[in-house]
Amino acid sequence: MAAASTKLPEGRYGRSRTADERADRKLMIVGSVLGVILLGVVGWFGYDYINGTKVSAEVIKFDVVSDKAVEAHLEVRKDAGARGYCTLRSQAESGAEVGRADFRFDQQKGRIDKVVTLRTTEKATSVELLGCHSD
Repeated sequence: MAAASTKLPEGRYGRSRTADERADRKLMIVGSVLGVILLGVVGWFGYDYINGTKVSAEVIKFDVVSDKAVEAHLEVRKDAGARGYCTLRSQAESGAEVGRADFRFDQQKGRIDKVVTLRTTEKATSVELLGCHSD
């Protein structure tokens, strides 16, 4: 008897196994490259968020000086040399907003105590710090 062939006929059962392995390898390379890029972008934003220039503040006290103005004692903490601004708003007894303003802080010091005057459209009963941002 003749020896039986153990090799499968060419092309009869789809692509050869080596073509599938090549396609899998290309997909793994592309996936790895995209994963590294994504990791780099997330790392960049995380670093910037943690180590970016920070400006923070606190309203120490406020005084209603008239029906049209409120004075607020603001303490600002920032990196020395950083520039930024803080936004304050005041509200009437009804809860309606009666004043809003941005106050800039360009001094070179890292801690600034300043009394600012916020103009209002009617008598205010509160002052609120909405936030601070760096330039």
